[in-house]
Amino acid sequence: MLTLDRYLAKEFAQAIFATLVVLLIVMVGGAFVDVLGDITRGRLPPGMTAAQLGLVLLTWLPIILPLALMLGLLMAMGRLYRDAEMPVLTSVGVGPKRLLKPLSMVVVPILIVIALCSLWLGPWADRTSRAMIQEANRNLLITGLEPGRFTELPGGGGVVYVGDMSQDGAKFKRIFIYRAKDGRVDVTTAAEGELTLDGARERYLQLGNGFEVEGPMGGTTQDYRLLRFARNDVRMPDSTEDKKVQDARRTPTLELMGDDSNEARAQLQWRIAPPLIALALALLAIPLARSPPRQARYGRMVLGFLGYMVSIQLMLLGTDLIAKGKMPAALGLWWLVIPALLLGLWFYSRDGHLPKRRRAR
Repeated sequence: MLTLDRYLAKEFAQAIFATLVVLLIVMVGGAFVDVLGDITRGRLPPGMTAAQLGLVLLTWLPIILPLALMLGLLMAMGRLYRDAEMPVLTSVGVGPKRLLKPLSMVVVPILIVIALCSLWLGPWADRTSRAMIQEANRNLLITGLEPGRFTELPGGGGVVYVGDMSQDGAKFKRIFIYRAKDGRVDVTTAAEGELTLDGARERYLQLGNGFEVEGPMGGTTQDYRLLRFARNDVRMPDSTEDKKVQDARRTPTLELMGDDSNEARAQLQWRIAPPLIALALALLAIPLARSPPRQARYGRMVLGFLGYMVSIQLMLLGTDLIAKGKMPAALGLWWLVIPALLLGLWFYSRDGHLPKRRRAR
């Protein structure tokens, strides 16, 4: 039976690994688009694309791995049923309970990886990403600006155009800045400029030898002002992200346990749920994969994917309700996790049981 356990574990592991590779390829494309979006909005230095891409993938692993686990098990079990291997194994006494050992040989290490990524690696990657961006700002590297291209300021604060840039990204020539706020338009042009930093986060463009025109956005009046300056410091807007939520995402798990705020409790529940949801999906995959030898297996994979999507959406909804104080923090996501685990255990224990026949009267 040790040979059988190794064979089944190998089948499970190969299918899960193949599924994970495909999902990672898809997710890399999505993560790359997000990173490019941050670069164009001035939130990220262009030279950090590869590093930021890897850190983003680390934060996504707790969401990707449960899906890879479930789909991989469905594929492996579906092949065993399609090739009539499972009926043969069942005939010699290898039922769902006997599959528990080779299943645990593969599932338990994956659950440990999911827990590590969710509780430690994900928040660490988020903190590291933020620290790298701040360090770039300290080194006077302007984020997102490229010569000859209009760049949106963070938070939709306006548009910046530079005609030329030094190699270190700190000095510029032929600068154009458009800003709109409270019904007023501000257009600034300068022959040269330099990036300066005040403190750890506030960045300024120190402009020299230029003009500034300020007036109404609609142009219905002639209330315009023209200013010529030898030096003008323009602050680069900060991101408009929710700082409380972002800080909770970057906080270590041990510190979240001692924080009573709604954001911290919601983030703690979000980190605990993925490994438990992954276990429930793994248990559901075994009975869900049961099918006759010649039946198509892709319909059951669609059902599994829908179950995964429903679980993730409910996790997002519950986390948002806890963060906004609309759901008791003590309830957490246990209303989702515990029923999912019980449902998975019940279906797994009932897998292969034939219904009792009624006695004829």
